[in-house]
Amino acid sequence: MKKSVLALFLIGILAFSVVASGCIGKEETAKTSAGKIAIVYDVGGRGDLSFNDMAYLGASRAAKDFNLKLVELQSNTEDDYVRNLETLAQQGDYLVIVAVGFMMTDAVKKVAAEYPNQHFAIIDGFDPEMPDNVMMILFKENEGSALVGALAALITANSGKDKVGIVLGMEIPPLYKFEGGYRFGVAWARDYYKQKTGKDVDIDVLYQYTGTFNDPAKGYQAAKAQLGQGAWVIYQVAGGTGVGVFQAVEEYLKAHNQKMGPPYAIGVDSAQEWIKPGAIIASMMKRVDVGVYSAVKAAVEGTFKGDMVELGLKENGVGMSSVDDVMAIFDSLPEDTQKQKLKELGFNSKEELKKYLEDTRKQVPDWIWQAVDELKQKIINGEIVVPKALNKEQIEAIRKAKTWQEMEELAKKWAS
Repeated sequence: MKKSVLALFLIGILAFSVVASGCIGKEETAKTSAGKIAIVYDVGGRGDLSFNDMAYLGASRAAKDFNLKLVELQSNTEDDYVRNLETLAQQGDYLVIVAVGFMMTDAVKKVAAEYPNQHFAIIDGFDPEMPDNVMMILFKENEGSALVGALAALITANSGKDKVGIVLGMEIPPLYKFEGGYRFGVAWARDYYKQKTGKDVDIDVLYQYTGTFNDPAKGYQAAKAQLGQGAWVIYQVAGGTGVGVFQAVEEYLKAHNQKMGPPYAIGVDSAQEWIKPGAIIASMMKRVDVGVYSAVKAAVEGTFKGDMVELGLKENGVGMSSVDDVMAIFDSLPEDTQKQKLKELGFNSKEELKKYLEDTRKQVPDWIWQAVDELKQKIINGEIVVPKALNKEQIEAIRKAKTWQEMEELAKKWAS
């Protein structure tokens, strides 16, 4: 199964692939280089169609805009973290070295202390004792996940179903923010649905941590199990593992002679609907590209600060994808890859793909999209506070809460 799922996405993965035997990557050079930046990928690596690829998009765009040379290093194992960072820091000629992922927090802390004159940025890593030459870029995934949780629950309730799912990667603190936000959105939607229709609805959240970000077979098995238990919408928060979630939903639709959902999958990090049109209703975009680009821009302009930066709905750091977002991601693929992917999906043009995505969204009533937008605006203006679980104790408290109001009280308690 793992081989067949991976083969299905070979074209997309090749578009992002990095040549790496060991841990050394490649360089991308602008026409006239005025400096160098570097990016160190986590073990999931380029080609995850998700987190690492979004980091690449931000770095490559910054390299182009500021005439910089981009150097990429791939971490094949956790043992590569320190080695990769030291390899770059020793050279002493990078405006900023970007580490992608929570798992590199300790490695960045160690290497940054040894090279105090080198700027570092880490995505998703936080340590209160981090050296002051490190920018820690965090995201309010709880806010974006609340939106797709509400979407999932409203689609489910409107279909007369009572379960949604979420398939996650490794059980680490950053993923608790996704799970907790998703649960909040589901609880909010239950309340909203009752107010709109007068009907009580009880929607359970099925969840599974697969323990990996790069095993599509495990994502497939987890999603297949949840579909078997009645999950009507499944949110994947598992990087490359999540590709298997999309496969499981598509197979379910084909088995029931459907081209479009429901049931649906929900993508993560980038706008992933193009991967399985008709099976993926939306994605929770985590704008890692925005975070990386901001770090490079600050380094170029001399305003770089070693501090924590947190990006939420208000800062456009997270959000729910639009069809235009999906097409922008698709357009970022090499032209040859776009043509091959369109052929593989059975479309004659990008316009056909776009229309199909729009038609998929039309399967969901307008009032549901409007409800999600209402939740978004209330979060942005501070009317609603989404809890941010940062440890096991906090995510357990959210799991036990019965209403979104109880969850909101937890958020206020933790913030005080």
